[in-house]
Amino acid sequence: MDKFDDVDYWKGIILYGLNQATYKIALGKTLLELAEEGNDVVDWSQLSKVYLDNYIKRLKGTHLPQQNNPTRKTKMERIVDSLRKGKINYDTAVIQVGQEAFNDVIPRFQTIGTNKEIVGERFYHFDHCKKLYLHDPTFRIHEEFKQELFDELEARWSLLEGAFTIVHGDWQLSNDIRDIYLVNGYSRTNITHNIPFLQGYQGNTCFYCGEPIRDTDIHVDHVLPRQVIQHDEIWNLVLSHGICNLHKNDALVGKHYFEKLVARNENIMGSNHPWKKKIADALGSTPAKRAKSMWHHYENARIVLRNNYWENSPGYNRETDPFFKRLITKLNNP
Repeated sequence: MDKFDDVDYWKGIILYGLNQATYKIALGKTLLELAEEGNDVVDWSQLSKVYLDNYIKRLKGTHLPQQNNPTRKTKMERIVDSLRKGKINYDTAVIQVGQEAFNDVIPRFQTIGTNKEIVGERFYHFDHCKKLYLHDPTFRIHEEFKQELFDELEARWSLLEGAFTIVHGDWQLSNDIRDIYLVNGYSRTNITHNIPFLQGYQGNTCFYCGEPIRDTDIHVDHVLPRQVIQHDEIWNLVLSHGICNLHKNDALVGKHYFEKLVARNENIMGSNHPWKKKIADALGSTPAKRAKSMWHHYENARIVLRNNYWENSPGYNRETDPFFKRLITKLNNP
C-alpha cells in the first residue's frame, strides 16, 4: 500500500530534487498553470508558451542568474535575452523553447534525487516535441493545494537564485557585458571554411600546444568563448587539436595565449589577404588600437567567466612554440 500522498511526491520533486538550474521549478509552475486550464492533453507549443511566459515574467528587468555555472546562461535566459533585444520575435522564441529547452527537464522532472522509480510517471507522460499528457494526480494536487504549492515554487525559485548569485559574484556587471555582445553578435555560422586560411598563419600546428595537427584532427576554436563573444570573426579563431579544444572548453585562456593571438593577428595584417580589412574594421587601424581592442574583449570575458580559467595545454612551452619561433614576421618584430 502506498504510504505517501500525491502531494508528498510532488514536494519531494520540488524540494529535494537536484537543482543546478531553475528549469525544474519553472516546469512545476507551468504544470500547475496548465492543470488550472483543465486540459489533460497539452500541445507542445502550448507547453512552450506557458513555460516561456514564466521566464519572461521572472527575468523582467534586472534578473538574477538561473543556474549554478557562472560561465554560462541557461537556454531560457538566452532565448529571453534574444527576445528582449529584438533579435527574435515571440513566436520564434516559443518555437526555440519547444526545440531546445525541454530535452533534460521534461524527462528528468519526476525524479527525487537521482531516483526515477519513486515517482515514475505519476504526474505526466509525454511524446517529445508533440504532446504532454497530464495525469489525475496533477489535477488533484492543484485543486487541493494550489496556493501552497505555488508559494513553495516561488520560494524555491528565489532560494536558488540567491545561491547562484553568490557563486556568480558580480552578476549584474557580467549580465551588462553579455548584453553588449548579444546586441552586436549574430547566430553561429559554419567556420570550418576558415581552415585553409588559418593554416597559412599557424603552419599547421595547434595554437594551444604547438604540436603538428593531423588533417583528420583539425578543430576551429574561438579563443575567447563564443558564448561570451557571440560572433565568429577571424581575429578570434584558431586551429587546434580536438583534445586541446576539449581541455580548454569554454574557459578563459591564460594571457600568454592571448598575447600569441594578438601577434597572430598582426601577422595577418602584414599580408595582403582580404581578411586584413575585416580585422582592421573590427579592431582598429593601428597595432596599438587593435591590441587595445583585443585586451578590452579579454577583460570583458574575464569578468563574465571569472574563475573558469585555463592556463595551458600539457607540455606547452612558449620558448619552443613553432609559431613564435618561425611564424612571426619581421613586420611584427622590427
